This record gives sequence, structure tokens and C-alpha cells, in this order.
Amino acid sequence: MWPLFASFTRASRCIAWTGCFLALASSPSAWAQLGKPEGLYYKSWAVVIGVENYLVAPKLSGAKEDGKAVAQAFRQLGFDEVIELYDNDASFRRLQQTLSDFLPRKVGRQDRLVIYFVGHAGITQDQSGKDLGYLVPWDAQLGNVSKSVTFEQLKEFSRRSASKHTLLMFDVAVRGWEVSTAQPLSLEGRIAPEDDLEKRAVQVLTAGDKGELVKRVQNRSLFVQVLVKGLSGAADLDRNGWLMASELGRYAAQQIQEQSQGAQHPLFTQLEGDGDTILIEGRKAAFRLGGEPQSPAERQQAAKMQYEQAFALLQTGKSPEEALERLNKAVEYDPTFGDAYVLKSYVRLEVLPNLDEALSTAKLAVQHAPKNPDSHYTLGLIYEKQGRYQEAERAMLDALTVNPTYVDVYFSLGVMYADGMKNQQKAVDAFQHYLELGGTHARAREAVAQSNNPAPAKP
Repeated sequence: MWPLFASFTRASRCIAWTGCFLALASSPSAWAQLGKPEGLYYKSWAVVIGVENYLVAPKLSGAKEDGKAVAQAFRQLGFDEVIELYDNDASFRRLQQTLSDFLPRKVGRQDRLVIYFVGHAGITQDQSGKDLGYLVPWDAQLGNVSKSVTFEQLKEFSRRSASKHTLLMFDVAVRGWEVSTAQPLSLEGRIAPEDDLEKRAVQVLTAGDKGELVKRVQNRSLFVQVLVKGLSGAADLDRNGWLMASELGRYAAQQIQEQSQGAQHPLFTQLEGDGDTILIEGRKAAFRLGGEPQSPAERQQAAKMQYEQAFALLQTGKSPEEALERLNKAVEYDPTFGDAYVLKSYVRLEVLPNLDEALSTAKLAVQHAPKNPDSHYTLGLIYEKQGRYQEAERAMLDALTVNPTYVDVYFSLGVMYADGMKNQQKAVDAFQHYLELGGTHARAREAVAQSNNPAPAKP
């Protein structure tokens, strides 16, 4: 393991690496976005399409009201642009222009995009006989696929869209995404390797499966009622403060199947990428992608990830409170993760001082990482700060048993012997070992030099 305390500077009485721890919509092109946004996204877009009074197809009562409820939900979530297209504004030409020109031109690579549709839909077959879903614009007839928006066209749109996260939600009972898999677009400038917040995602949520009747309650769509409640936070199934599209999909499936008595089965599909659209942002330390780890291997991997992120935060001097939260999460996932206890004991000793917690954590570090000299060394430093010098000496000597050339431990012993235990001979011996191993601190040199050239006795 990396040396936790690389070069202990006793003048400051702390471990050496404490110092290391201490609007685009109007732009000509969405590709002008450079670097990473301060938050999760540069901009959040919602396009709400509702067709109630069709030109030639049957009327769909309540569609506009449902659309407005969804639009309001996204405004409450803080979306920057909420575009509403109702009835004749949702013509075939307008929808084609929105998908082929407006959104690809405006939505950037660090943006979030949600498209919601309520209206008529249908299923046809492609040349091989596979189901092909389609959405019916305001001026199209049922069954006229040539003037409809097919799922293949939506796949092509998602491939061309630069958005980091895209969520398509359709208040229709239809399927047909399986005709072909969307090919991901290679986007120059993406951060690689991507962290979990950066992973691209194109996801689809439909109100029901092929051939099912979309249930309405008091002339309101059951899907919309569940959706709006879920977007208010009810769909945060693991209660970690983050609402993900995958959680919304599971919540919608549970609620709608129950309330429709098994007659309606929403479908959630990951069309592209390994990410997950973030609908509500929580505390970063609580973020999880793909739900809570279940198997021992998954929990160990999750613990390692939390530990590494905590270490990175401390190394860059960012948010020690979040680093501590991540370390707590790491040992929650893996209670035998010794190195996480080591780092946490350091944080509680020097960064966010709490000696009682530092001590209990250091003891766990010794228990679970006895071959890590920093487990014993940190325990010794805590005992020293408490004035428990005999126990501090024993812990530091244990650190030297694990690593006999740990130069910083000798310096710490020398200072403790001199200042705390008032044993000058032991102090000189420890400082001597420190210098022999390459230490250069002036106090050690002076102590050794004085012992070799004692002051003449007074007459």
C-alpha cells in the first residue's frame, strides 16, 4: 500500500500530507460547450408533446392537461428550458424539425434532455416482421406510418443527440425498440474514463406494453399521476436523495401494475450507454449507480470506490466532510476494509478532529490491517495526543516491527521521548535512527550533535 504519511514534519506536529489535504441556448451550436459544468449539467431541457384534438384521428381527452402537469413537474425540478407542443404545434413537420434540427443544434454534450409524449401510437412491422412502434402527430391518421414518428427515427435522433443523458417517456402502451440497437455516437471531448455521473445514457419509459389499455382515472392518465408523484421524490426508492430514471421506471411499474390490478405494465428500457439520467440530485457521497450493491463482491467493489473517491477529495483539499461520509460508506459496505479505517482515523485525528472517534477507528484499523504500519503509527499518534505515552510508544514500535525503515516513526518517537516522556537518551537514539535512514530535520541533527558534544560541566 502507498505510504500514508510520506514525510512527517514534527514542527507542525501533524502528518506530512496534511498540507496536501488541507447560457448556451442562444449559442450558434451546442458543440460550443467546453469542459465540465459546475453542476451535473450545463442545461436541462424538457420537451412535452400532447395531442388531444387530432385533425383526423380520434380525440384523446385530457392529453393537454396531462402534458401541462408533466411540464410543471419539470419546471419544479429546475429544468432550464421546458418546451410545450400541443395539438397543431405537434404536427408531423414540427416534430420532424424538432428532432432533426432544433434539438441536435441546441442540446449540448453536457446537457440533460427529457422528451414526453401523450397521444395516439401504434405498432407496425418492419420487413422482417418485427414490431416497430410509432407515435402519431396531430395531422396524421392512425395507421399512416409515413406521417408518424417511428421508434427507428427516435433511435436515430438519440444517436445524433449530444446530450449526456436522454430520457424518453411515452404515455402510450406500445413497444418496438428491439428492431435494431442504436449505435452510440463517438463524442470528442468527453471525459475518459467516465465516472458514474458522466456515463452516457439513453433511456425509454412507456406507460404500458403492447396491446394494453392505458388506464385513466377521472379523465386523468394514471401514468401521469404516478409520474408526477414520482418526480416529486416518491420514486426515490432507496431514499438516498438521488432520483434516477431507473428508479422512476421501477416506481412506475410497481405503482401502475398495482393500481391497474395487473392490467397495465410500464416498460423501461436502457437504449444506449451505461449511465442513468439524474432527475433529482442528492449529496454526492450518497450517489449510487445501479442501486445498492448486493453480493459480497459488489459490496467490496463499492467500498473500494468510496474509499478511492474519499482519498481523491482529501488529496485535492476538497470537502473533507464528504470524504468522511464516503469513508463511513466504505466501511458500511465492507466492515473489514482495514485501509478505509486507517484513512478515517487520520481524518479524525488531523482534518476533522475527534479524538474519541479517531481512537476507536484506529483500533479497528489495527484489527483489520495489522500489516499496514500506518494502522499502528496513527494509533500511536492518537495516544500521544491524549498523553498516554506508554501506549503511544508501544503502538509506534509495532509500526516499526511491520516496517523497520519507517523514518517518520523514529522522528515522532524522538519528539515524544524528549518532550513527553523526558527521556533524553531514548530521544537521541530515535533521532539517530531517523538520521541514519535519511532524515534531515534540524531538531534531530541538533539533538544528536549535542549528545556527541555535551556542554562542559560548570565548575
